[in-house]
Amino acid sequence: MHLTASDIEGLERRKRAALINSITGYKPANLVGTANTSGHSNLAIMSSLVHIGSHPPLLALIFRPDNAERHTLDNIRETGSYTINHVHTGIVDAAHQTAARYPANVSEFAATGLTELWRDGQTAPFVAEAAVRMGMTLRDELPLNINGTHLVIGEIVSLEVPSEAINELGALDPAKTDSVAISGLDSYYQSSLLQRMAYAKPGKAPQRL
Repeated sequence: MHLTASDIEGLERRKRAALINSITGYKPANLVGTANTSGHSNLAIMSSLVHIGSHPPLLALIFRPDNAERHTLDNIRETGSYTINHVHTGIVDAAHQTAARYPANVSEFAATGLTELWRDGQTAPFVAEAAVRMGMTLRDELPLNINGTHLVIGEIVSLEVPSEAINELGALDPAKTDSVAISGLDSYYQSSLLQRMAYAKPGKAPQRL
């Protein structure tokens, strides 16, 4: 299949969305936990998490345009606090259900059976069932004029991860936390380690670890 820009534009709307949402391949599946200033919680599955930098530890999320209710983004703007929680195979059904358009007065935690976990110093709830949990503080929000979306950049201010999932170099092995990936909007994939590679240097052949 070869599609030009005009071919893509001419696709039926749902098929175009399905194709472009999945064309990047695997994306991390995360649950973003927030609460408003009254403490009412919200939970949303997102697959747009991107590493921005390690020092300080910055991650970014893409939020859709403000042409509909965006409870997660509203809460982040209101409190400056949110959490990012890895989805694993045991909670895929509940995590996917958080994408449903519940009214603002309904917590997705209660609606899906997931459990709020509150930690001192964080005004947003974590997901108790998650193995990897990150407490985030809002650092910047950039409106993207090209399509009306918002790039939200946050700093990791707390991190919870099983010690056995960290390798000898200090990196997380997501297979050991059973973390899953998303392709498109509805397809979930289990993670497994294919191979690890040594640090790449000019003039040196690729080497597996």
